[in-house]
Amino acid sequence: MEPAGLILFSSALFIAAASPGPGIAAIVARVLGRGPKEALSFSIGIAVGDVVWLTFAVLGLAALAQTFHEVFLAIKYAGAAYLLYLAYKLWTAPATTREVEAEKRAEHPARLLLGGLALSLGNPKTMVFYLALLPTFLDLTRITVLGYAELALATLAVLAVVFGGYIALASRARRLFTSPGAIRVLNRFTGMVMAGAAAAVAAR
Repeated sequence: MEPAGLILFSSALFIAAASPGPGIAAIVARVLGRGPKEALSFSIGIAVGDVVWLTFAVLGLAALAQTFHEVFLAIKYAGAAYLLYLAYKLWTAPATTREVEAEKRAEHPARLLLGGLALSLGNPKTMVFYLALLPTFLDLTRITVLGYAELALATLAVLAVVFGGYIALASRARRLFTSPGAIRVLNRFTGMVMAGAAAAVAAR
């Protein structure tokens, strides 16, 4: 596809992805509460969900998404429920000061990836961007297989920059907490942020 269209798409996606929302809140809370390692798998799941919505938009499946509204509603609530589970884990996490490391009993990467995927597929902000706003930037009826591949790669690259930036900033902030009391406050604060992200997903 033309470079100008790809740049326009990437710029719009960067603005949409970088603006605070349930996904960003969940990633930041994950880093603050458990460290950056687990946030990576979670972020990959969110990015995969974005590519799914991109595919729906390119293939003209917005109508199909509306037809199977109940399915996506179930996915949305599943994502919200998982965020609440993560919020509970953060709230009850032990306050240790050993280099402010994440809890050793880490969750399986596949489980985290699926949690991020469920969040992305059920996030109204993501749906609106790809199914409603994307056609205003690009003529989706003229996108070739190569053009789709370029859009998918651009999506993953933009999200890698955005999510990586948030993870790096949250990791740096996490190192400022060195006492058990401060870590306990941090864990409970990030648990509330995660619960707020769950409420935002479920309410929209």
